Amino acid sequence: MNAVSQTASASVLVVDDEPGVRSALRLVLEHGGYSVTEAANGIEAMDRLRTHSVDVVLIDLFMPEKEGLETIADFRQHYPGLKIIAISGAFSGEFLEIAKHLGADRALAKPIRGADLLATIQGVLS
Repeated sequence: MNAVSQTASASVLVVDDEPGVRSALRLVLEHGGYSVTEAANGIEAMDRLRTHSVDVVLIDLFMPEKEGLETIADFRQHYPGLKIIAISGAFSGEFLEIAKHLGADRALAKPIRGADLLATIQGVLS
């Protein structure tokens, strides 16, 4: 069975304040067979989780309104089984480690190669 057919029913919530980044991630994920929902910050992400079925959250760490580290902690409190992948391009090493400590299953530094993103998502789902 190929990766697309294994993940065809999986849903990913992409949380990033940059519309261009969200769009690029959406294209990669949809090409990989995932359905995608988007949010521009942690507040919107929590709203999306209340109204959409989501298997994996891909969340940027630095956003206005409600940043990623705080949102990851909230996800763990309200949705303990949710799969979370933290992403960041700014000061990524230290903050990505903090994200994992707060409950992110994986962490990726931007820029992210499409193949690495798809492999990481497949890894947290299996």
